[in-house]
Amino acid sequence: MKSWEKLSALPCGRRSKWVVVVGWLIIVMALMPTLGSKLAGAQNNEMAAWLPGSAESTKVVEEQEKFRDELFAPGVVVWERASGLTDADRAAIDDDAKAFAGIKGVIGPLPGVTYDPSGKAAQIVIPIEIAKEGWGDLLKTVDAIEETAANNPAGLKHYTTGPAGIGADQASAFEGLEGTILYATMGVVILILLLTYRSPVLWIVPVLSAVFAMFTAWSAVYLSTKAGVTVNGQSFAVLNIMIFGAGTDYALLLIARYREELANFEDRHEAMAHALHRAGPAIVASAATVALSMLVLLAADMNSTQGMGPVCAIGIAVGLVVMLTLLPALLVICGRWIFWPKKPRVGEVSVHKGGIWDRVGGLIGRRSRSVWVVTAIILGALSFGIMQLQTGGVKNEDQFTNKPSSIVGAEVSGKYFPQGSGDPVHVLANKSQQGAVQAALASVKNVDPNGIIPTGEAGDRVELSVTLTVPTDTDEARDTVTAMRKAVHAVPQADAIVGGGPALVLDMMKASERDDKVIIPLILIAVFLVLCVLLRSIIAPLILIATVVLSFAAALGISAFFFENVFGFVGGDPSLPLFVFVFLVALGIDYNIFLMHRVREESVKHGTRKGALIGLSATGGVITSAGLVLAATFAVFTAMPLVGFVTMGFAVALGVLLDTFVVRSVLVTALTHDIGRKIWWPGELANRPDEPDDDGGAGGQGSDDRDKVLV
Repeated sequence: MKSWEKLSALPCGRRSKWVVVVGWLIIVMALMPTLGSKLAGAQNNEMAAWLPGSAESTKVVEEQEKFRDELFAPGVVVWERASGLTDADRAAIDDDAKAFAGIKGVIGPLPGVTYDPSGKAAQIVIPIEIAKEGWGDLLKTVDAIEETAANNPAGLKHYTTGPAGIGADQASAFEGLEGTILYATMGVVILILLLTYRSPVLWIVPVLSAVFAMFTAWSAVYLSTKAGVTVNGQSFAVLNIMIFGAGTDYALLLIARYREELANFEDRHEAMAHALHRAGPAIVASAATVALSMLVLLAADMNSTQGMGPVCAIGIAVGLVVMLTLLPALLVICGRWIFWPKKPRVGEVSVHKGGIWDRVGGLIGRRSRSVWVVTAIILGALSFGIMQLQTGGVKNEDQFTNKPSSIVGAEVSGKYFPQGSGDPVHVLANKSQQGAVQAALASVKNVDPNGIIPTGEAGDRVELSVTLTVPTDTDEARDTVTAMRKAVHAVPQADAIVGGGPALVLDMMKASERDDKVIIPLILIAVFLVLCVLLRSIIAPLILIATVVLSFAAALGISAFFFENVFGFVGGDPSLPLFVFVFLVALGIDYNIFLMHRVREESVKHGTRKGALIGLSATGGVITSAGLVLAATFAVFTAMPLVGFVTMGFAVALGVLLDTFVVRSVLVTALTHDIGRKIWWPGELANRPDEPDDDGGAGGQGSDDRDKVLV
């Protein structure tokens, strides 16, 4: 008995199945103290954990810790009465300013209130602590500020804006996000499983297995933080999506193959052993592809992207182990009745024969070359839409799908006060060259000469706060930061570095561009190597990678049209292409792996051309269901009021659907059928006839091995 056959029989043996289930119960109970709450407490949402590791602005953030015990974000409270501030208004504003100093999270002493020359508005800049736990406490502080100013005279409007106010609105959008996404994902998975199997009970087993995987992954990720792995709110949310999305994909493939084998074997243990033996390699290869793609993110410059890599890789690895051990054990314990009301019986005709994918395969088989050429041309044409994709960053007011009060406040502040007053640039330099640095800064266009203010000293270093005369979320502000850096770097022995809001955005954009150029090729190489090992070919992996890249480009092209013409979004996050590529290629390649592994299996018996059609017929239904699950889980992100998450969720969901219904089912099948046996070059299959005399049948019944492999 081959080692893989022995291994595949372990989770579903007559005795070993109980050992597996009890073992997992013990593991989850033992790990229970490290679940959820501890992982939430281990998250690192400090500012530096989200920034480019090598950027100048990140160095400023890190060095600022020497100037004060806590980091802060400037909040701006602005008051306005269009008809002019009254004496009562001014008294209330002064009282508010005094009360703000006593709010938890506000770093004092506070500067005085500034009144505009027209007498219609006033504002104060409030330093608000950014706790190590992230932006959640900032939201509480901003809420307290809003509550303090709520009892002002009628007609006096007030807003909390600036980086802290906008950050608080972003944090508000994230409140409860983890739970919302998790429950929405579970609901979507359950619904699609019900529609797929039309059984009121079968869905319980894969969902229960996914929950076990999630709990175990939480504990594994928490323990990994002790070894230096960084977890933040973003990676934790994506972790849950990937466990449910990818884990359910693996479950669907295994259950579909198990159901096939139940028609071949009377004993359900034997049927599951053969299902694991046949489907296991594809599932392992799929998980390896995703895990390797995630680990490639360690090469990213963006700390938030870099940290997501090992977190998601751990989640995928845990999900794989659970779906190849606990899931099969539970299925064989339940027996055939779990498929009720349509329980599979020995000898029944394959459900694939005469099905929709069997008919699609027939159409492709008659004119495969025309099909793949036309499909590729259409996808290529759709890809041109990517030229409309705007990824140069977004202004503050364009980050939200609605218009929160912080954005309204920014507009009000901009009417009466210098554009950059609430979001200064921070410059750190040697004290001995402070005068020269200030002079260099004053010579830069768009820098307010009167807005260069020393704000702290630490050893031989000084901190300067610099106000710009242009909005700080624009290209003009970022160009000004570049000019400031050039000016201060030229000051001898100053060792000056420039950071702050506009500099952070500039560095993040540069890091995202760099990561695109580095990460995308590395992921393609990792996927190519896994496919070569699985398919024992070079041609097939090259073709599969080309089709997935084409699918990615078409998805972004279509998305760009919708973003601009349907949703009305202005601009996009620089990291969007990379995240969409990672999720589409790493997860989307799953379906090509599932298909081509089955095609290769059938090609051994029936030849490549017939094997391509049998593979499509056999895997079409399960891959369609898996694609719907994954697309729906990412579509959950579109319900968020943040443009960055909406664009990512929409593009990934669209790309998965495109890959499921067009690329995998039509393009890959047609290419495989047209190329024939040469697609397996240089493997042994490349030299076998495409159509042997053996008719073999169709409908995906390719398992003729009846050796018992049970324990």
